[in-house]
Amino acid sequence: MAEANILVAHDQFSCPVCLEILKDPVAIPCGHSYCMGCIKNCWDHTDHTGVYRCPQCRETFTPRPVLRRNTMLAELVEELKKTGLNPRPAQSYAGPGDVPCDFCTGRKFKAVKSCLTCLASYCETHVKSHSEVTALKRHKLINAIGNLEQKLCAEHQKVLEVFCRTDQMCICWLCTEKEHKSHDTVSAETERSGKQMQLGKTLTEIQQRIQERLKETEELKQAVESLKRSACIEIKESEKIFTELIRSIKKIHTEVIELIGANEKAAVNQAEGLMKKLEQEIAELRRRNAELKQLSETEDHIHFLQNFQSLCAPPKAGDLPSITVNTGISFGAVRKAVSVLKDHIEDFCKGELVKITTTVNEVAVYSLQAPEPRNRAEFLKYSCQLTLDPNTAHRNLCLSEGNRKVTCLKETQRYPAHPERFESRTQLLCREGLSGIRCYWEIRLSGRGASIGVTYKGISRKGGDGSCGFGFNDKSWCLFYSGFSYIARHNNNETAINAPHSSRIGVYLDFNADTLSFYGVSDTMTLLHRFQTTFTEPLYPGFGLYYDSTVKICQLN
Repeated sequence: MAEANILVAHDQFSCPVCLEILKDPVAIPCGHSYCMGCIKNCWDHTDHTGVYRCPQCRETFTPRPVLRRNTMLAELVEELKKTGLNPRPAQSYAGPGDVPCDFCTGRKFKAVKSCLTCLASYCETHVKSHSEVTALKRHKLINAIGNLEQKLCAEHQKVLEVFCRTDQMCICWLCTEKEHKSHDTVSAETERSGKQMQLGKTLTEIQQRIQERLKETEELKQAVESLKRSACIEIKESEKIFTELIRSIKKIHTEVIELIGANEKAAVNQAEGLMKKLEQEIAELRRRNAELKQLSETEDHIHFLQNFQSLCAPPKAGDLPSITVNTGISFGAVRKAVSVLKDHIEDFCKGELVKITTTVNEVAVYSLQAPEPRNRAEFLKYSCQLTLDPNTAHRNLCLSEGNRKVTCLKETQRYPAHPERFESRTQLLCREGLSGIRCYWEIRLSGRGASIGVTYKGISRKGGDGSCGFGFNDKSWCLFYSGFSYIARHNNNETAINAPHSSRIGVYLDFNADTLSFYGVSDTMTLLHRFQTTFTEPLYPGFGLYYDSTVKICQLN
């Protein structure tokens, strides 16, 4: 009970500005009391207006009231201090990001309410006047917000309470009678309620998107972990395979070295054995040579005749064959064979590395694909410039309009011989090869019929079989148009298409998504057929024409 009385006493004898116990208390004409320094400082800041206001009840005074110390109140405060008047429990001071109280002096307390009528913010103590003073009770209080000046109309300095739907802006009531007169205006509260529903839908969509993204993030994390585990396993297995490969190469290396060494040893042993026999024969011949020389020099005729028969007999035929020495002996041929083996292995490894690289690059944790175009304006973002290649044109095809138009005629054109020219089918290709991108082009058709498609450059140019015709092989995809029907064709597989006639055909190629789509172009885009396949090489747009038919590549830019 005593504690409650102390709190009441504190509220009765505290300054509404500084919230401390009154110091040199003064009472102003409306009856509210303040520290002399607090009210003087407050009015000093508004001295230029000539109008002075009570910070609590907002009553105005003109001229500025003379301030005199309330002696009785000062003595009462001093007596209460002696009897144990404690300081008021501390409020929260305004920190970074908080809205400070506009009426606190010195260090400001945190505001809890803002008044849209006064355009000021109040702490717990200073806001009490709005519930105690009758004139202030009608003021609109909201949770404390900053930048209250933004709630004022810049033109009339009135509170923004109306929303102009015509100009999509907040205005005051005076604006509705002047600048925004005859505009579609509603109260801010009414507009808020409508936009609140829209906000709710947006929040729902965002929350749903957050859940979807969280799910995708979790799936991506799992995919990354799976990829890491798979990569670790593959690295270890690849190391084993390459270790075996290196061991095999080292084994071949050892065998070649041993083979050369064994061949060398055998040849050397054979040569050394032959050299030993030759040396023996040479020694024997030298011995007989010495004896014959000695015999030829003797003066004893009887001795000469007695030994002549035995010494002059022809040498016995030796066991040694005739010898031809290879002075250019070398293992250069072996080195050449080893070098050829090295080149073969390197070429093979390069080719296999390309395949391995392609396979590794196909492993992806995620796939980001831009959405499919929904209307012609979006398709046109991917438009590409195409020109017809005269070197590929059959001799019954006549090109014109800067190689953007082709007509099939009976007359043979005088084209020079070229290995890329179609000889049996009235077809031709464009110069541009398309790869790794999105492309869109449009064709205008007239006459009996034509084929529109794409092909790998390696399609056959000679012969009358299906290896040359668009859509009759695994190298080309096409849409056949006969003036009254469509047929999609690839690798000699046909799909009949039931769709309205259109003389303008749009072709959309998404190389990365491996899709080729054909559209009938009019006021809308009508999908005629879509090929879903795997493109492994650059694609060249091409056309095949019936007699007296024309194909023109449309200028889209």
